[in-house]
Amino acid sequence: MSQNGIHHVTAFSGPAARNVDFYTEVLGLRLVKKTVNFDDPGTYHLYYGDETGRPGTILTFFPIEHAAPGRVGIGETQETAFRVPRASIGWWTHRFIEKGVAHEALVQVLGEPTLRFRDPDGMMLALVGVAGAEGGFAWTGGAVPAEHAIRGFHGVTLLLNEAGPTAAILTDVFGFQEVGREGAAIRYASGAEAGGFVTLRAVGEFLRGRQGAGSVHHIAFRAADDAAQAAMVAKLTGTHGLGVTEQRDRQYFRSVYFREPGGVLFEIATDVPGFAVDEPVEALGRALKLPAFLEPHRARIEGQLPQVA
Repeated sequence: MSQNGIHHVTAFSGPAARNVDFYTEVLGLRLVKKTVNFDDPGTYHLYYGDETGRPGTILTFFPIEHAAPGRVGIGETQETAFRVPRASIGWWTHRFIEKGVAHEALVQVLGEPTLRFRDPDGMMLALVGVAGAEGGFAWTGGAVPAEHAIRGFHGVTLLLNEAGPTAAILTDVFGFQEVGREGAAIRYASGAEAGGFVTLRAVGEFLRGRQGAGSVHHIAFRAADDAAQAAMVAKLTGTHGLGVTEQRDRQYFRSVYFREPGGVLFEIATDVPGFAVDEPVEALGRALKLPAFLEPHRARIEGQLPQVA
């Protein structure tokens, strides 16, 4: 199996300060980059991950102060799941009770203990207890003890009308393979340590999703470099007949975007150059970083943004 996997997941949230508090203080992730939405610089783009923001660990948000809540439906990401050591699930259950985090009873999903919960905007999340995850990528300098820290993504669950057309993209373009079925859910794996699973849940005709706070905007898949990305684009356009955007420089990776057959917005993001390209690893996430084309407008941009950590 390939090592492509998930690069990052990007979602919408409500107030930025509340978002930062939940993901750093409750979940213990590191704020690895504080920048803006390059297409809408009056809005933050906040990146959370492990110590360096390795691909497969990165959850990002566009926080909008008074955003209306989203609604999950077909053509949407239903759930975003993180990896934790299998023995840590009990510790996390007690933490959620202590912190008042809305969560469900522990269940087994395809043989793995799964603790589902929601963030303050209602985003559907889960912690999956993974045997052998103790040595995985983690941020151990935060609010969660190192032995219980999140070890990047487990994967995402997509809610679809039918699974076949999306599965064809996962397997042919991204190198995933089917590894399990449970009810309406079909799980695919890439072999990546973090972000290695995508589960497709086909439910037929159903209410379509509505974007808003708590909604996932897109799922980004990994490409090692520009050449690997170009090869994927060639398959998408040549074999599958899908339209793909031009490459866009996102400062920390280079991206192309397309709408997969089930309606979910997918991105292909390069692993390079990474988040230390404009600040040292020890200082990640502290200062507002802007791309060169926005730097002349820094004073105006900073004046529009709310104060966060």
